[in-house]
Amino acid sequence: MARRRVLFLCNANSARSLMGEALLRHLAGERFAAFSAGTEPDRPQALALAALSKPGVPTEGLASQSLDDVAGEHFDAVIVLCDKARQACRDWQGSSDEHLYWDIRDPRLVGRENAYEQALQEIRRRLLLWLDAQR
Repeated sequence: MARRRVLFLCNANSARSLMGEALLRHLAGERFAAFSAGTEPDRPQALALAALSKPGVPTEGLASQSLDDVAGEHFDAVIVLCDKARQACRDWQGSSDEHLYWDIRDPRLVGRENAYEQALQEIRRRLLLWLDAQR
């Protein structure tokens, strides 16, 4: 059986969407192929990678890419993690069977030392619930 394709989207594809991609690979990589992209991609944030590494989530191969890089592709699910990406997705030239919106606060804007860990835990909590519903 082919793995289901899941795309995580946020603005910069430097923290939240990369966290989603890495977490899904870590938690259910045998069932899902995880990808991420951003509306205005930037390089992966060191604090996001550190937050992933702390609980042992592998970060190898994580790289920021543009929403344009996945134009024309089909995903079984697209999970949008911020309002800015949600707006941009209206014009995205791709398709999905399921479209979810999880509003996760941008850890760069929170201003707390553990903001990245909190964002990771929120994504993980929602992802576990979503995975449970996929059975």
